[in-house]
Amino acid sequence: MFGLSNLKTIIKYLPSYHTNRKIVVIESDDWGSIRMPSKQVYNQLIKSGIPVNNLAFTRFDSLASESDLKALFEVLLSVKDKNGNPAKITANTIVANPDFKKIKECNYKEYYYEPFTTTLSRYPEHSKSFELWKKGMALNVFRPQFHGREHLNVTRWMKALRENKGNARYCFELAMYDLSIDPLITEDSYMDALNYENELELSFQQNAIVEGLELFKKIFGYHSSTFIAPCYIWDNELNKTLAAQKVSALQGGFFQLQPTNDNVNKFKRSFHYTGQKNKFNQNYLVRNVAFEPSISNNNEIVEAVLNKMDLLFKIHKPVIISSHRLNYIGFIDLKNREKNLELLEKLLKAILNRWPDVEFLSSDEISKLIG
Repeated sequence: MFGLSNLKTIIKYLPSYHTNRKIVVIESDDWGSIRMPSKQVYNQLIKSGIPVNNLAFTRFDSLASESDLKALFEVLLSVKDKNGNPAKITANTIVANPDFKKIKECNYKEYYYEPFTTTLSRYPEHSKSFELWKKGMALNVFRPQFHGREHLNVTRWMKALRENKGNARYCFELAMYDLSIDPLITEDSYMDALNYENELELSFQQNAIVEGLELFKKIFGYHSSTFIAPCYIWDNELNKTLAAQKVSALQGGFFQLQPTNDNVNKFKRSFHYTGQKNKFNQNYLVRNVAFEPSISNNNEIVEAVLNKMDLLFKIHKPVIISSHRLNYIGFIDLKNREKNLELLEKLLKAILNRWPDVEFLSSDEISKLIG
């Protein structure tokens, strides 16, 4: 029935939560966080010799514009599951971004942040974006959950600004903070918000999580019951902080990356599976399918996703799909959004055609189901 490669996959999934229901969860990270500010800034960086075209996130990702959100919601609403619910995205949200103006006014001595809703108001095609967020929530296609206060290693970035290291101040003047050109952490990359090198930085992160979750509640009107760490990097010590703030589930990949303090690129890898619980009784929700067309070079990505889903359903596992925000952003490159929404629509309709009894859930809903 199964080939050798599939058997290896099955063994990896054996401990995870078992269900006869055909459940599909789409987890999408980075909503609310700044990345590339505009096409003009992108072109300026290319002319400066900085190869931001080498990494999909710096090539395509930005705050979602009004047209980005409308187009995405239209596709999600085009299908209905067995219960009459549309496809939905768990929109893992960064609730704050740096307040560049205040930071500069104090000559980089203090860090200040602003709610992402304030950041949206300054972008040229985004003033009504948050109204669309609320509409998407009401239509049951967009379910925000907590991704962090910032998608930024604040302490390392502020140190770089004070010391004028690398391209930190050059980026700052463009209202951005990261120039990653590959997955490795360099002096120009700061996306690893919960990486740390000493106990003082860990304490800063604990406070940021508390403040971030309070801001999440203020913005959305409810507590986030799940959390996904930026870059899948976080220390187990933070689980206690999250639990105290009513976070009952931790999203992620198969491996949690725990900082080791002696090297920003060196981590302890901890294996997790869906339904596993830690000492704070928090569920782990592990992504087992990737739909990342902006990142993948696979021209048959829809068929690849369907094949993986087929295997997971045969062994009675829920499907938890990773699909980052950048796949649906056209603010920098319209073709990126158009191409990927066509693929998303093709995928969703194929899912309903192949499995009419499928159910679309959000991350907090499947966590509640697991119990």
